[in-house]
Amino acid sequence: MARSEPSNDAPRTPAPERPLDARPVPRPRMRGALLLIVATIALVLVVQQTLRLFPHWLNPFAEETKDRSGPALLQSIRDLHRYEAASGNFQVVVDLEKDAKFLPDPLRGKRTLFVGNGSVDAYVDFSKLASGGVKVNSDRTTATLSLPPAQLEPTNLDSKRSYVFSTERGLFNRFGDFFSGNPNDQQQLYVLASQKIQAAAGESGLRQRADANTKLMLENMLKALGFKTVTVQQRPAGQ
Repeated sequence: MARSEPSNDAPRTPAPERPLDARPVPRPRMRGALLLIVATIALVLVVQQTLRLFPHWLNPFAEETKDRSGPALLQSIRDLHRYEAASGNFQVVVDLEKDAKFLPDPLRGKRTLFVGNGSVDAYVDFSKLASGGVKVNSDRTTATLSLPPAQLEPTNLDSKRSYVFSTERGLFNRFGDFFSGNPNDQQQLYVLASQKIQAAAGESGLRQRADANTKLMLENMLKALGFKTVTVQQRPAGQ
């Protein structure tokens, strides 16, 4: 009996077409790469923490500071004929704000709060006492001194105790500071703090305190030398 074979002319079901953009995503490779990156970061962190436990000389990543500065050179010496009679300590908060004319502060602007600590000394100049500034009677019992009024030294701003308290910057300022720094901003804060402290010292009673201390010091010193009467006079400023 003859076996009938299937005919090749029978219609076939077409296979579904694959979209052109549907490409297999190598998910295992991406996961493996991510795991490798995470593991590397974790390893670096563990190594850093471990190296901190070692002594400084065993840590290959430890920083070492070397001072290669040259020796200080003496440029000049001058004699001082002044008596430091009083000193005042001052603190000032500098609120410096820089704004753009046509832009809002969140975009273009900077505000800095700077705390400045410094001191101002008051002194009396004794350099002119030898030229008629001291008069003594014949029996050396009375002395009259003519002194100039006390003056103020420039502000001595303490850099260790002066600092930037806070800074608010606009978006453009942050972007610009990321690529470049402006050391003049810090310098301006120090200058403003020194000027404000100097002005405050001039309005305080620091000079009057220095005058009183100088007078008391001279009276006690001359009376200890045998003078019975000591008179300390103050000349007007500029004489």
